[in-house]
Amino acid sequence: MTDTATVQAVEPAPVDRHQQARRTTLRLTLLLIATSVLSLASGASGTSLWSALGDLIAGRELALVDKVILFDIRLPRLIEGILVGAALAVSGAVMQGLFRNPLADPGIVGVSAGAGLGAISAIVLAGLLPFALRDLMGSHLVSLAAFLGGWGTTLLLYRVSTRNRQTSVATMLLAGIALGALSGALSGILVYMADDDQLRDLTFWGMGSLAGATWSKVFAAGPIILLALTVTPFLARGLNGLALGEAAAAHIGIPVQRMKNTAILSVAAATGAAVAISGGIGFVGIVVPHLLRLANGPDHRTLLPNAALLGATLLLGADMLSRSIIAPAELPIGIVTATLGAPVFLWILMRRMPGMRL
Repeated sequence: MTDTATVQAVEPAPVDRHQQARRTTLRLTLLLIATSVLSLASGASGTSLWSALGDLIAGRELALVDKVILFDIRLPRLIEGILVGAALAVSGAVMQGLFRNPLADPGIVGVSAGAGLGAISAIVLAGLLPFALRDLMGSHLVSLAAFLGGWGTTLLLYRVSTRNRQTSVATMLLAGIALGALSGALSGILVYMADDDQLRDLTFWGMGSLAGATWSKVFAAGPIILLALTVTPFLARGLNGLALGEAAAAHIGIPVQRMKNTAILSVAAATGAAVAISGGIGFVGIVVPHLLRLANGPDHRTLLPNAALLGATLLLGADMLSRSIIAPAELPIGIVTATLGAPVFLWILMRRMPGMRL
């Protein structure tokens, strides 16, 4: 009797994953709010968020330079960072659930490579377009081309991997790798054709940055990203069921084909729009879902919203680092996310393989 009581006293209480995930959601929400305030307050200029808030509370009119810096530079950059970080992280979580592969990310289906090809084409071949069209597109030409490149790649991939209205995930994975390689080869040809000024633009676009954030970019990409993110919570039950296999998921009433179609189009829309306005930013889509699975388990009902919160927070944090490391100049944010994300990813791999040593 005593032994039984002792064993019961030693045994740890079962973990309530749902309660733990809700606490994580609250913490991530508070962390995102704090990071957003810090991001809005930080910058190379002497403009202070706190003094501006004091002026607004006191009813004093802000100086023109403070208005421009806070509302036309920092605020659209903040919103763009939240949108892009959430889009990349949620897309990574959806792709990992769809492929049942923890190494999957939006780039695995060629969306990022296709968007990159579109952007490179716009930078290198813009001179071949009619002047009226270039003037009409203006600074949005690269973003629009990147978005169309990502969507075109996705549609081609979907056409290749679908037979008799059934989409093969395995075929999509292999076709995505092939299309990514083809996009990379075509991008290489265009880079070889580029002049020095174009090469500089290509280099900085490929490294990713939020420095070019404007309200027009936010209003162009924001609705697409928000629509895609709004759809993803409805995929949670299907992604949970898909972990058992497609046949088992179909037997428990999940419309597998419709769920796969929705997941693919949502990822393409979110990633294509994010890459179009920010360039290439890596590791967010891989690392964020992994960290959340380690903390709260694989339930997509909580994983997807938490991925949006953590992805947005991490990208804002990386953006603040990119602005402060070599201030007043800026380091491309893709370098910061790769520098921070690669060691974390290695640590995750070592946790998954206990016998692994450096």
